Amino acid sequence: MKPEIKDLLLKVDKPARYCGGEFNTPIIKENADVKFLMCFPDVYEVAHSNLGIKILYFMLNERPDVACESCYMPWVDMARELKERNMPLFSQETQTPVSEFDAVGFSLQYEMSYTNVLAMLELGGVPILRTERSEDSPIVIAGGPCVINPMPLTDFIDVFSIGDGEEAISRLADVLAEKKKNGMSRARTLEKIAEIDGMFVPGVSRGKVRRAVIDSLETAFFPTKVQIPNIEAVFQRAVLEIFRGCTRGCRFCQAGMIYRPVRERTPQTLKRYTEELIDNNGFDEITLSSLSTCDYPCLRELLAEIKPICDERRVNISLPSTRVDSFEAEFVASGRLSSMTFAPEAGTQRLRDVINKNVTEDDILSSCRYAFEKGYHSVKLYFMIGLPTETDEDLAGIADIVKKIKYCYKKHATSRKQLSLSVSTSTFVPKPFTPFQWEAQISLEEIERKQNYLKSILRPLNIKYSYHDGKTSRIETTLARGDERMNGVIRAAYESGCIFDSWTEYFNYDKWTAAFEKCGVNGEDYCGEQSLELPLAWERVETGISREFLLAEREKSRKCELTADCRKGCNNCGINREYPSAFKKNCAGGGKC
Repeated sequence: MKPEIKDLLLKVDKPARYCGGEFNTPIIKENADVKFLMCFPDVYEVAHSNLGIKILYFMLNERPDVACESCYMPWVDMARELKERNMPLFSQETQTPVSEFDAVGFSLQYEMSYTNVLAMLELGGVPILRTERSEDSPIVIAGGPCVINPMPLTDFIDVFSIGDGEEAISRLADVLAEKKKNGMSRARTLEKIAEIDGMFVPGVSRGKVRRAVIDSLETAFFPTKVQIPNIEAVFQRAVLEIFRGCTRGCRFCQAGMIYRPVRERTPQTLKRYTEELIDNNGFDEITLSSLSTCDYPCLRELLAEIKPICDERRVNISLPSTRVDSFEAEFVASGRLSSMTFAPEAGTQRLRDVINKNVTEDDILSSCRYAFEKGYHSVKLYFMIGLPTETDEDLAGIADIVKKIKYCYKKHATSRKQLSLSVSTSTFVPKPFTPFQWEAQISLEEIERKQNYLKSILRPLNIKYSYHDGKTSRIETTLARGDERMNGVIRAAYESGCIFDSWTEYFNYDKWTAAFEKCGVNGEDYCGEQSLELPLAWERVETGISREFLLAEREKSRKCELTADCRKGCNNCGINREYPSAFKKNCAGGGKC
């Protein structure tokens, strides 16, 4: 490590965020044809909890012609020191400045990280605007769920990788290697990248851009040796992705739409991955990851295979937030878990039918009863406020559910501990490519009124209630549904000092509203109801889900009509036509592993 970097690390909080040398870091090839930098626009501890960048990072490093390194958003003290010392932001592994890489890729998981992208580019010595980059500048790439609507970032990003990254990133690396070998110009390189399925290149791509979809998850690359962070990550555990996609069709859920079709790994493959993850990394917990883990049709078989392995090595098995209609406490009741997390989303059956949640109050209470009988004593419940057609009666239903769960615990608990019950609410954000993409978001005043109402009815129940800041949700909506006008707003917000917008202590709503005013853009254009007739900004992307299907689902929501789980029969969303190979390999057989 260079002496000036050693001196720098003595001046900042948590220097282990920046020194590199993590256990399981691959050897970085010095003479590789392509130098790729994988960036995450949030702090080290958050980045090391993300599976997507681990997959691409290790996949690229398995190529003999690519050296892939990593970089994360420096905390405010580190950013300040870099600026004062006139030092560029550098990679973790070799402390190479960002500007010296051939390609710099960002994983965009949350819209509120957009200003951090600009900050990392500027700190790394890369021009923020793509039109100002030279032949020697890195090609700036963005992927992740947020780029399903690339339009708010087209001034800053050279290439958007839309959809599954495993195959697309490999083909992109081929083009970058060809560029280095043949001295191909930047313009020609971008033209060739635009020919790759799933790649949107602003100023080059013509017509709609198809989302990249891998046909089989069973044969897709998956890393079982991952970097172990120097300090504790937000989620310090091994992650086993058991399947990708969801068949439930919740009308507010973007991930459930844009990751179709469901693609599963077999229990045999997952057993092998489990053994390798435990042996290679030393975690004491492994989580079975997917959008709806309890919907994995071979879950019992899988757990029968991996539980003895985990028990022998004293590794805990955990599930993410589960659907209350498919929860069975025995899945994870290893004697060390006492908490369960459910997401009913709405307080009444009417509103759950509106959003197509397909969950009843009986499902909620029977799952709780079963868990309480198994010794669970802690419940976390997640709901949304501001859903289409919501009334105060629906909010009151949340309190009714809490009362019934408390009574259920009193009647059926086997634990001697007092019930710990918490409720958390977020504000509905209408996201692209969902049946609710046309809906208005409730006003800031209405958000605050609903939150205060819930406080008043939950306070007597002696539970913990937390909620997401309404101002952040309003800005999130403008970024999620933004068009090209949002580029100027994002830049103006960043130049006024906006960074770490997902962090409560740094988010500044006044600076964002000032940025809108400076650019002459009305935020209500994005937060209000969208026209059903006019094309939407994000429809430049082809996801495979038809507009007709989304409109039909929106109409069914108005009638409180349910749409069945896709595993029970195809609902003709369009995936079967747009991606027939992936559909036939997975969904045509009922989605069974």
